[in-house]
Amino acid sequence: MNTQSPTIQTISSGATQRGLRDYNERLILSMIQRNGALPGSEVARHAGLSPQTVSVIMRKLEADGLLAKGMPLRAGRVGKPSVPMDLAADGAFSFGLDVGRRGANLVLMDFQSTIRARTDVSYAYPRPDEIFDFLKRGIGALSEDLTGDERHRRIGIGIAAPFELWNWHEIVGAPAEDFEQWRAVDFERDVAAFSNLPVHVVNDATAACRAELVFSGGKRYRDFAYFYVGAFLGGGVVINHSVFEGHRGNAGSMGTLPTHDADGQDRVLLDLASIVALEDRISAAGGSVAGLHTDLSDWSAYEPHVSAWIDTVARQLAHGAHAACSVIDFDAVIIDGAMPESVRRQIVERTNEAFAARDTRGLFTPIIAEGNVGPNAQALGAACGPINDAFFLTASSGLVQT
Repeated sequence: MNTQSPTIQTISSGATQRGLRDYNERLILSMIQRNGALPGSEVARHAGLSPQTVSVIMRKLEADGLLAKGMPLRAGRVGKPSVPMDLAADGAFSFGLDVGRRGANLVLMDFQSTIRARTDVSYAYPRPDEIFDFLKRGIGALSEDLTGDERHRRIGIGIAAPFELWNWHEIVGAPAEDFEQWRAVDFERDVAAFSNLPVHVVNDATAACRAELVFSGGKRYRDFAYFYVGAFLGGGVVINHSVFEGHRGNAGSMGTLPTHDADGQDRVLLDLASIVALEDRISAAGGSVAGLHTDLSDWSAYEPHVSAWIDTVARQLAHGAHAACSVIDFDAVIIDGAMPESVRRQIVERTNEAFAARDTRGLFTPIIAEGNVGPNAQALGAACGPINDAFFLTASSGLVQT
């Protein structure tokens, strides 16, 4: 058994139905994706493959346009310098669509997880025809600056949306008949009417969790529970450095964790710890909530409602974190959301305080940390889906990570 460096994230070996060569290619791409540019010698040492095997695979991946040489590194005055290989930014592209409560966001992401272009649209509430029209126009607009070869390297469309959208009309404040149209929507079939790109559909909160894993500090933790405080609270689960979606794609439904309100009535977390609860507070006091969504840099105009809401959210998230860690001994609980950084930071601080006051006998105490992706998390996570499935080792491809 080869010795694994504690600073290099590696992935367990094993044969798959796709074949050993495909597995090894995914293994090498995944190591570079998680750790940055690596020379072949480092890849061989930590992947448990021979230097010759790694050299052959990396040359093929370079010829395919998926890897690119970095600057040579010389360890000393004697000997040949090593050449680190990194993901080629132009190696693949994917689209990420977030279907939100008040607007949709579409991004184009490259192979190094850099957003090349984005566009968005606002609406009173989402209608299927408007969403698909926005997606069709957006794919064309975001592809305008791509070369012919880059257009051929567009490998899919990730769509992040709440599951069972037709049940959300009362919370969104829309006519039931308009939302009933979502019941007949098949994203793969409906997108196929204007695009031949494969479609990857994911729960919006799960997509945000994936963005935390790829773009933010989630890489530091092997296992973590994730809470995203958006219009509606959602979440996700990461196990062995991989987002766990479950066989129905709805694992980590943190918003539906049971809780109770100040009167002792049974509720679920999303009733009390979502931004719609803050909207209700402000509206009940006769204020306008428009700025909550248009200015995510400063919510001070909404005091004292924001402070009271933060206290409630923190207590509820501490309750949810306690429940989640009672099932899996997570290394961390990460909290992010569509809000000003100062508000997010206060929520995390007060959640830590509330969690410390709970009876945690028999539990591993997790780190409660702040996420840093913010309001674009769903679209970014959606864009990761097609690239992950095509090139990297993921739980969804049936490959176990360690």
